[in-house]
Order: sequence, then C-alpha cells, then structure tokens
Amino acid sequence: MSRKLKNILVTGGAGFIGTNFIYYLFRKTNFTGRIINVDLLTYAGNLESLEAVEAEYGTGGTEGKAGRYVFEHADICDGKRMAKILRQYDIDTVVHFAAESHVDRSILGPEAFLRTNVTGTFTLLEAVRAYWTDKDGKFRDDVLFHHISTDEVYGSLGKEGYFKETTPYSPRSPYSASKASSDHLLMAYHHTYGLPVTLSNCSNNYGPFQFPEKLIPLMILNMQQGKPLPVYGDGKFIRDWLYVEDHNSAVWMIMNKGRTGEKYNIGGENEWENIRLLEKLIEIVASQTGKSVDSLKKLITYVKDRPGHDRRYAIDCSKLKSELGWKQAHTFEEGLQNTVEWYLNHNDWISHIRNGEYTKWLENNYQNR
Repeated sequence: MSRKLKNILVTGGAGFIGTNFIYYLFRKTNFTGRIINVDLLTYAGNLESLEAVEAEYGTGGTEGKAGRYVFEHADICDGKRMAKILRQYDIDTVVHFAAESHVDRSILGPEAFLRTNVTGTFTLLEAVRAYWTDKDGKFRDDVLFHHISTDEVYGSLGKEGYFKETTPYSPRSPYSASKASSDHLLMAYHHTYGLPVTLSNCSNNYGPFQFPEKLIPLMILNMQQGKPLPVYGDGKFIRDWLYVEDHNSAVWMIMNKGRTGEKYNIGGENEWENIRLLEKLIEIVASQTGKSVDSLKKLITYVKDRPGHDRRYAIDCSKLKSELGWKQAHTFEEGLQNTVEWYLNHNDWISHIRNGEYTKWLENNYQNR
C-alpha cells in the first residue's frame, strides 16, 4: 500500500516538530507536492524558523520550486477559515501537529489546552468531513487525516514494561487529557463516518527549533548563560528520547504506507533519567564551549516536583518496525551533539524568542509582505 499525497495541510507547521517536518519533506524525501502551513503563531510558533523554506519554495522562490510552500496565518478553531483553506488548495492530506504541549503550562492554565487540542481537532475533523465527502456522505478515496499524539496519554509506567498501541489510556495532566480526547475524537470519526485516518503516539522529541521552555534546550541555554539548571524532585523521572528527524521519518512512513484506521507508537528506545540526561548534556556543552564540567554541575538545582508528575515513559515501537520497516537513523549521542551545536550557533533565533524581538521580526518580514 502506498498513498499519493499531493496537497498537504500541516497544522502547527511553525512549531518545533512541524517546522522540522516541513524541512524533512522538502530536503530528505522525494515529495513533489505542495505544503500549506497553517499556524496561529502563538508563543511557540516561529516563522523565522522557516525562512529558508520560504526563500526556496515560497511564491518568490527558486525557479521550478516556487509555490510549493504556502503559509496561512489561521486558527484551527475557526471552522469557516479551515473550510476555505481546504477548498482553496484542494487539500487531500492533513497532518495535525498543532497543539498546546507544555505540561507545566497546562497545569497553570488548562483552558487553552482544551480549546486548541480538543475544540481545534474537532473543528478540523468537521471541516474535512464536509469537504472530503460526496452528497451521500462517502469519503474520497485519495484523502488522509494523520494525527500527531503523545505517549503521555497512556499515563505512567512502573520500573518495567512499555507502552503498546493497546495500552489503555490513563492521562494524568490537563495536557495529556486534552490529547487523549483528541485521539478519541479522531478514531470516533473513523469508526462513525469512515474518515480515513492514521494516528501516531510519540515519545519525548528533541532537536533544532524547539522552544526554549522544554528540558533539553532550556538546560543548554542556561549552561551557556551560567544560570541554574532546575531539576524536578529527585531527578529520576525517566523519559524515552526521540530525535525529531527520526520522529518525522516515521510520521512520513505512516502517512504513506500505514494501515488506515491504525495507530503506531514512535519511540527512541532510549530511556534516560532526567539527572543522567543533564549530566550527559553537561559533558557535551563543556566539550563544545570550553566550560568546565565541574562548574556546570554546580549549576544543578533541585526544585519542588510538579503536580501529577509521571514517573516513567517508554515506548514499544515494534509494530512500526515490523509492519513498515522503520528504524531510528540517529544515535542519542549524535542527536544530542547536533542539538547542542545548533543551539550554541543560533543565538539570534534564541534572543528573538526570549526578548520578544520575534514580534518585531514578524511585523517586518511577514505582515508587510
């Protein structure tokens, strides 16, 4: 089975994983179609990350490539706007990255997570149901809705075991509960209406373009600036780390070859305690900056644990490997080296985000186009 994907709507394409997905399609695959990037550009959406794509594939881009990338500043909760975009670009594929995704933010302000992750997903599903069906409610045979989800919907693991596609959902935070809700909506639309869907649940991503509130970029940048390195609780919470390009290669494979109506877990098979991960990052940052390991270790600061903190996540991705032949292409050492190097070499990108200068950049480079 191999789908022909032509006009792909990427929601949240200016966010961390969505940005990397767009680069991956244009630079690492034989995709010849068009990408329509829909993003509301909230705090974590950054068009500056996609300047190179815009220059090469946007309307004024390279000869033979121009017009293959389009950005639409829009809210996925706006049903009329989503319907218009689907028609305007004859969308046959949706890959739904757009989501509020930071657990700490969901604890402080859960309403935004329900709006984007639940209402936004519902609005998209309704829009494609209206556009992709005929007068009898039958779906076109050339369409697909791929939904990006998280391993956090499964809850927390003990010392042993892994999350499988059949693991019951047990979300523990407003974030994971909102993502679980969106997963259930997706599968309900598949079973009730026949919407062609695929679903993937991934482990913790890391890599270039990640917003600096997340663990790995936060620690890299705090080390660079000599700031404290905050560690929740005892530091022994365990996560399965997945390099973002490996995640996107799996998503692309599922979109092209995955069975309709199926879900696939995507993992790094790479478990690390938070404190061990931080110690590894310290070694890499020290080697790339000339700072001493001991001086960076002195920055480690244990802080009060957050509410409902899941102890361990670990993904069993054997279904994805056996059915579709996927495997990770990057070792953790390689991925971390690349990530540290990227953040240390992109000070302008970082300062624009942290100092509010991105808003000025957006006004000068996007709103005046």
